[in-house]
Amino acid sequence: MEAIQSILNWFSQNILQNPAFFVGLLVLVGYLLLKKPAHEVFAGFIKATVGYLILNVGAGGLVTTFRPVLVALATKFKLEAAVIDPYFGLAAANEKLTEIGYIDVATTALIIGFGVNILLVALRKLTKVRTLFITGHIMVQQAATISVFVLILIPSLQGKFAALAVGLICGLYWAISSNLTVEPTQRLTGGGGFAIGHQQQFAIWFVDKVAPFFGNKEENLDNLKLPKFLNIFHDTVVASATLMIVFFGIILTILGPEIMSNAELIGAGAYIPAKSFFIYVLQTSLTFSVYLFILMQGVRMFVAELTNAFQGISSKLLPGSFPAVDVAASYGFGSSNAVLSGFAFGLIGQLITIALLVIFKNPVLIITGFVPVFFDNAAIAVYADKRGGWKAAVILSFISGILQVALGAVAITLLGLVGGYHGNIDLVLPWLPFGYLFKFIGTAGYVLVCLFLLLLPQLQYAKAKDKEAYYRGEAQAE
Repeated sequence: MEAIQSILNWFSQNILQNPAFFVGLLVLVGYLLLKKPAHEVFAGFIKATVGYLILNVGAGGLVTTFRPVLVALATKFKLEAAVIDPYFGLAAANEKLTEIGYIDVATTALIIGFGVNILLVALRKLTKVRTLFITGHIMVQQAATISVFVLILIPSLQGKFAALAVGLICGLYWAISSNLTVEPTQRLTGGGGFAIGHQQQFAIWFVDKVAPFFGNKEENLDNLKLPKFLNIFHDTVVASATLMIVFFGIILTILGPEIMSNAELIGAGAYIPAKSFFIYVLQTSLTFSVYLFILMQGVRMFVAELTNAFQGISSKLLPGSFPAVDVAASYGFGSSNAVLSGFAFGLIGQLITIALLVIFKNPVLIITGFVPVFFDNAAIAVYADKRGGWKAAVILSFISGILQVALGAVAITLLGLVGGYHGNIDLVLPWLPFGYLFKFIGTAGYVLVCLFLLLLPQLQYAKAKDKEAYYRGEAQAE
């Protein structure tokens, strides 16, 4: 038994929690099942792994560029508040789990949850689940936050079955929420062969349904008629660089060279007083565009390999299954400006709501975090623009920003967290309502949430006019 536990722990820590190698392993297995020549198997493994590592560099760079600005804002204006960001949320969740003596639950729950996801896909004819959630670092973050939801709000589940209770509901959430994104993502990508396994699956499903009511898909961001001199903004690099020059220019000017030169506070990206502050602002702004470009390049590399290789896994091991991958994989299929529009209008929604929290003296002050404001709202804009054009992209990403802050403040109060909360849109909707069910009706609420999750793919399947097309993930006429 100890040997099996050691193997599972090694796999969890080195592969499952390391998505680059997990994706590479899936590609390797997929190509072997397709009986590809050895050199193609090797090349596929390398390209998928390197592609994901490139994506990580881009995503990590975006976060690294933005986070010191948040720290500087909090310091300058003496904001003692909670940051809505999954990394801050992970730290706050781990602190809470340590406090109640269940810090190890999340790791075990992650392995159990992944097993539950595999089982649900293997029994797809019964469960109607088609997606395998493979974004390991997201699973780590969510396992910790969901552990807090379950164990803090349902004390009766604290005990020897705590990890099982958390793992079961994690697995259900990962499998069923990603299953909701199959048709929207197939529609967006023109049959790309993957789903989304990240932090906004419920939001993607909802946006795909309501976006047509907000606008016309023909009036999308690519077709938006701009004055001739503004056509340069159809280029992603130009648009992102310009937006960031304005965005960072305003914020860094407000903060000033004195606070941005505090190396102890800012870290490696601190301003050096001997140099021009204007050039420092310009370089910080353009660095954001560099990392966004890197992220897109990584996405193209690993998605191409994973999509091809997963045909082997889908046909041999888990028939009819789709890999649920990082939401950034969707960015290359939508309008080139949707990502930036989602970020900008989601941020505006967040900042307005934060101002209202201050005005009305809310006991919990929220500081915006980069991951929710960028990845959630960018994804919402990409999917909304595809279905409802630029109006849907603007309105829905703006509403998302409002909800992230307002409901994030409620979630922090509910869970009693200090310093941060996960913040992503799915972790406020639907997880905040789930939390209140846990709080008020305890174990019965837990059972109701599990049944609700299991019911969703059944409803999806029942609504599908072509049952075989459902398993192929084909977006059907509505």
